[in-house]
Amino acid sequence: MNPSVLPDPTRLILKNNITLVVTPNPTVDVISARFLLRAGSLLESAAQMGLVNLLAAVLTKGTQQRSSLDIAETVEYCGGSLSTDSGNDFFALSFKSMSGDFAKLLHLSAELLREPSFPEAEVDLERNLILQGIRAKQEYPFTLAFDQLKAHLYGDHPYGFANAGTIETVSALQREDLQTFHHRYFRPDNLVISIAGRIEVESCLAQVEQTLGDWAVPAKSLEFPTYKIVDQSIVTTPQHLYLAKETHQSIVILGYLTTAVHDPSYAPLKLLSSYLGNGMSSRLFTELREKQGLAYEVSALYPTRLDPALFVVYIGTSPQNQALAGEGLQREVDRLREEPLSEADLHTAKSKLLGQYALGKQTTGQLAQLFGWYEILGLGIEFDQIFPDKIKAISASDLQKIATQYLHTPCSSIVGPEIALFPTP
Repeated sequence: MNPSVLPDPTRLILKNNITLVVTPNPTVDVISARFLLRAGSLLESAAQMGLVNLLAAVLTKGTQQRSSLDIAETVEYCGGSLSTDSGNDFFALSFKSMSGDFAKLLHLSAELLREPSFPEAEVDLERNLILQGIRAKQEYPFTLAFDQLKAHLYGDHPYGFANAGTIETVSALQREDLQTFHHRYFRPDNLVISIAGRIEVESCLAQVEQTLGDWAVPAKSLEFPTYKIVDQSIVTTPQHLYLAKETHQSIVILGYLTTAVHDPSYAPLKLLSSYLGNGMSSRLFTELREKQGLAYEVSALYPTRLDPALFVVYIGTSPQNQALAGEGLQREVDRLREEPLSEADLHTAKSKLLGQYALGKQTTGQLAQLFGWYEILGLGIEFDQIFPDKIKAISASDLQKIATQYLHTPCSSIVGPEIALFPTP
């Protein structure tokens, strides 16, 4: 698909308030679909941490009419793929098929969303697999450092929870918990369906209405919990978190609690993150790995979130270089506040970010995901045009101002051998 001739998506609202986004592309005989709900881990309680992750693992394991084997055979017979995913702000059911099999997988997906049976044996099996994964991740220093940072900065907010939950919370989850969550949030007025591929808008609308148009909106209005986040702008002293782990490398993370996707600062923070840590030509890679040889890995993260997100820079380094690597990481963030980017660096950063954004819209799956995601976030499909324009309009002084506003007092999270964390004088 030529990114310069991208099809325009069409947004439609069904009578039961399902949002449907259709992006026709007649050049490929493939259709990709995303069924997205605002039903991510943001809606979990601390006692049920990991619930949405478990629900995603079990949703495709049975319905009122089909067993797990029946579902797998239907997908295999169509030569397609079907999967689930979840994040902080969303739950997703996805499929890809040839255009001739679209109706079959659409019907199956609707059945999974509306009538999952959550078989007890499958819940037990997936719970045990998740518990094994949680135990295995305790050996990953980055996971430990990042979870430690999130928990500290977010406090009781669900963004601070471990993505898969903890041994204690996951062990306590029951089939009834999945049923209750499903009943509360899996409903037509909380659903965005994004479809891209060889299908016309009118045909797509007719098939979706036939399959899901009779899904009634519950009488009780849809409500989401709200959470308060500690205002990090009032913190004036850097915070330090340490976790001793006898590993072959140390992980140093600097985190700053910033802002959410709807804030005007979102685009500049995205550009700063890309400039610092996007690829082998990024500032962190060039300065800390190529020039100083301090990094096994080094990068920056600024995820897109409905609530304020963390701006993170991190480095994996040898324990003996831990202090130097941490100082270098801090120095590169400080430079964003102390001196504006050169025009050449600004141009390169914009070109890289916008180029990768365009490349992220090459396949039907990418298009379905992008436009559905924008609808779930409340940005609308129009944001696909708005975002590049926002990036192009950013100046070096804009970036320096945003860095000064948000990237001033870090919380560091460090995991490594005890001798590196607390060296003997």
